[in-house]
Amino acid sequence: MAVRHIILLGPPGAGKGTQAKRLEEARGMVQLSTGDMLRDAKSSGTEMGRRVAEIMDKGQLVTDEIVIGLIEEKLNGGGQGNGFGGFIFDGFPRTLPQADALGALMERKGQKLHSVIEMQVDDAALVARITGRYTCGNCGAVYHDVTRPTKVPGTCDVCGSTDMRRRADDTEEALKTRLMEYYKKTSPLIGYYWAKGKLASVDGLAEMDAVAGAIAKVLDKD
Repeated sequence: MAVRHIILLGPPGAGKGTQAKRLEEARGMVQLSTGDMLRDAKSSGTEMGRRVAEIMDKGQLVTDEIVIGLIEEKLNGGGQGNGFGGFIFDGFPRTLPQADALGALMERKGQKLHSVIEMQVDDAALVARITGRYTCGNCGAVYHDVTRPTKVPGTCDVCGSTDMRRRADDTEEALKTRLMEYYKKTSPLIGYYWAKGKLASVDGLAEMDAVAGAIAKVLDKD
């Protein structure tokens, strides 16, 4: 199976994390989550890690330069052993300058971005999906008020726990704020990568298996 480096694009709640995990399991790809990379760097003890720790401990935002530096470390060989299927960029780039910086880095390293997969969603449907979801605090099973309620109200179908939880930011007001941030800063990347001939779109609100199948078709193209 060929090595593919991809970007997953889409608003919060579109299912990017879920599909990234499936790609890791099915294709040996490695998810590069900005948050995870920063947390790992902070505890690594490296020079870059100390810079990240100092900035984060002060409550400041990590610069694009540092994030690109962390990605460069990954491109230099992290995780690229037997069965390695490529990198999934998740949460980066978020802006046009970041996209330019990532493109320059990959070109410098002789790497190629295979595709940018936009997970398209209808905003109203997305709000309904996110605001209705809840999880079991014990085993992590995911439910929804309308589409997948527990068989016994308030009791997990999997483990029987009654510890049902909702994310504090899974409210309509909070989600609309996050969507506005996405449309202001990140959605311009859709046109940017379309112009580069890299963009492919899938229905992010389809069933998970259908979304995974659509992504697989994109990845299997030459």
